[in-house]
Amino acid sequence: MQTLLTQLRLGQLDDQAKRLFHGRGKCFPGLEQVTIDWFSPAIFITLFSEYSDEFEQQIIDVIAQAFPDFDGALLLQRRFLQGSPVELLRGELPQPHHVIENGITYQVKLLDGQNNGLFLDMANGRQWIKEHSKDCNVLNLFSYSCSFSLAAIAGGATSVVNIDMSHGALKLGKINHLLNKMDCSNIKFFRHDIFKSWGKLKRYGPYQTIIFDPPTNQVGSFVARKDYGKLLRKIPLLATDNADLLICLNSPDLGKQFIEQLMSEHAPECEFVATVDNPSVFQELEKDKGLKVYHYRYKAPA
Repeated sequence: MQTLLTQLRLGQLDDQAKRLFHGRGKCFPGLEQVTIDWFSPAIFITLFSEYSDEFEQQIIDVIAQAFPDFDGALLLQRRFLQGSPVELLRGELPQPHHVIENGITYQVKLLDGQNNGLFLDMANGRQWIKEHSKDCNVLNLFSYSCSFSLAAIAGGATSVVNIDMSHGALKLGKINHLLNKMDCSNIKFFRHDIFKSWGKLKRYGPYQTIIFDPPTNQVGSFVARKDYGKLLRKIPLLATDNADLLICLNSPDLGKQFIEQLMSEHAPECEFVATVDNPSVFQELEKDKGLKVYHYRYKAPA
């Protein structure tokens, strides 16, 4: 547990939502199925495999050692159990619970099972969008709770189209925009199947910035191996010349080569620009196993 203590002491319990410890990157033997996040004023422990009661208590004790002045809520999620139940070990959560990341406020729901509304590993992706959206019409595919939309508007986007099949996620997205006092008159929230909505998306285009952040394997919605190419083939339908594309993939089984092959086959008009690195705390023993985020640029045929 000394390793965990050392890593936690590198973090700060300030006003920024963040990951404090990332065992899932397999850089810390014995802690591969543990993550610890900070959603002020709460510390959120996630266990992806079953551990003993003694092990769980050791983690709690180490957190107390690392942050002796911490008196907020402490939660434990057991992702290995059906429904990913969350136990409030101590303290109380604010209702509603608002957190901050890079100047933007998000509402999170830490007691709501697997997805709490904000994926912390995508912090640099959101910052990238903030820096590449000024005066742009932005398309946010698989928008979930619309965090990219918030970043785009904060960065000066003129309009954003969000599309997702989840009513609850889009509702949270609208709440988040209102929380940040953003004018929603030029922000669209479409609860549609993307693969049946190309005509509508084209009507609101073309787009100078497009975000591709699909789930890896969501039955009935999207399976990366089968469906990602179908998305990429639609880029000429949606993008302006020189449009910036954020291509995302979060799969331990599919790496950079998978994206490179897809782009070469289905979007040859696009050129690779750069990799958007993950926050440093999300270190991976095998980099291809974690979240992959790439910047491509579309070049319309002459």
